Amino acid sequence: MAKNKRKLSFPTAFTVLIIVLLLAAALTYVIPAGSYSKLSYNADSTVFEITAPNGDIKEMPGTQETLDELKVTGDISKFEDGSINKPVAIPGTYEKVEQSPQGIIDIILSPINGVYDTIDIILFVFIIGGVIGVLNNIGAFNAGIASLSRLTKGKEYILIVFITFLISLGGTTFGLAEETIALYPIMVPVFLAANYDVMVCIAAIYMGSSIGSMFSTVNPFSVVIGSNAAGISFTNGLNFRIIAFVLGTLITIIYILRYAKKVKADPSKSLTFADKEKIEAKFASQGEAPELTLRFKIILLIFLLTFVVMIYGVSSLDWWFAEMTALFLVTGIIIGFLSKLGEKEFVNQFVTGAADLMSVALVIGVARSINLVLENGMISDTILNFFSNAIAGMNGNIFIVLMLLIFIVLGFFIPSSSGLAVLSIPIMAPLADSVGLSRDVIISAYVYGLGLISFITPTGLILATLEMVDVTYDKWLKFIMPLMGYIAAFSAIMLLIQVNF
Repeated sequence: MAKNKRKLSFPTAFTVLIIVLLLAAALTYVIPAGSYSKLSYNADSTVFEITAPNGDIKEMPGTQETLDELKVTGDISKFEDGSINKPVAIPGTYEKVEQSPQGIIDIILSPINGVYDTIDIILFVFIIGGVIGVLNNIGAFNAGIASLSRLTKGKEYILIVFITFLISLGGTTFGLAEETIALYPIMVPVFLAANYDVMVCIAAIYMGSSIGSMFSTVNPFSVVIGSNAAGISFTNGLNFRIIAFVLGTLITIIYILRYAKKVKADPSKSLTFADKEKIEAKFASQGEAPELTLRFKIILLIFLLTFVVMIYGVSSLDWWFAEMTALFLVTGIIIGFLSKLGEKEFVNQFVTGAADLMSVALVIGVARSINLVLENGMISDTILNFFSNAIAGMNGNIFIVLMLLIFIVLGFFIPSSSGLAVLSIPIMAPLADSVGLSRDVIISAYVYGLGLISFITPTGLILATLEMVDVTYDKWLKFIMPLMGYIAAFSAIMLLIQVNF
């Protein structure tokens, strides 16, 4: 009897993250630990507090003269009004500190601490899952998808263009990113009904967000806080970033459309063709869709208006995950009343829907554990110091291309846009002065580099996204790497144009 051979397959998101976690821990043994002194503003006592690498804290007057003395870029008003509200690295203060290698106990504890650290996002995911579970159970989604399919029949490409552009607009203006997690359970069935594959849906949503955030125009969490840290107005270089946003989004949409057209013509060309049946069983409508009744229309309208309210709250009312989670919880309760489900059935369906996203929630926590290991290992500042010394005094054109590459690397170790800005920009911005460049090109290089690495970094949102739609990381890499190459070349060209004009 022939022995059954086990078919090799790409590991799950959890295994990928654990491998990266182990590599990150190994780096804390190899890369010397070090830290810059950090400057923070105490609004209550109107003084600057300087925390040295050894932990000592001293106070200095909260004045512009103090910033000038410390050679910290930025205007005192930005500290006073809270525009810069995180500790800022002080140039020229890097020191090696005692090595802090992350051992087996640290590695074991890091995923648990990662979950604690991201509990706000995780709860948001659970509540969204519960609401969607109820909508699926009553048939409102199936009815809405069937109706939308009839409306877009023959012009399904409009869906790709509209979704990608709309989300990229959110990314470039207020950093729409984590909030898009809510869209996948809704939009995947729509794209499947249009005879596209799940990869088209991922690309439209995830790349829409990534491209928009990468080519930020007025995003307060990246370009604004970065410009404040550089001591310039965020409007400096804005024209170049607007052009880059429009062209970058156009390149992305064309790339997605070409793949979508190929898949629509021949489903076997899909990168996820081997998992087609499994994915459709999870997301596609089963059986004949119910009629889109007035009750279903009201329920779906309320659900869609929730996203409008969420976007307004995030962009204009300083909402974050607590407020967004509460909003969806209220929406879920309203939908429960309108659905005419009994109390027990509503709760059961809500809990079942939340449980369906358990793996997604855990991936978010484990991804954060990698950042915690790197932070506790105190190697991020060492990497920043190494790169800043390596590129000082270079030719301007070579300098800015290398700066793009450096921010790609730093973006892996520090995936937070605001965190990377306040740590790196005070160090990098003065280097532009030394090579005769304006500081706005540093801001462009920072957002471009951080945006590029977000396409693929396991420490970002991509693995949580793939886990949600049952797609493995290798398939995403096969899809995205050509586009990443195009966007990287385009970014370098835009930086060179900005430097020379």
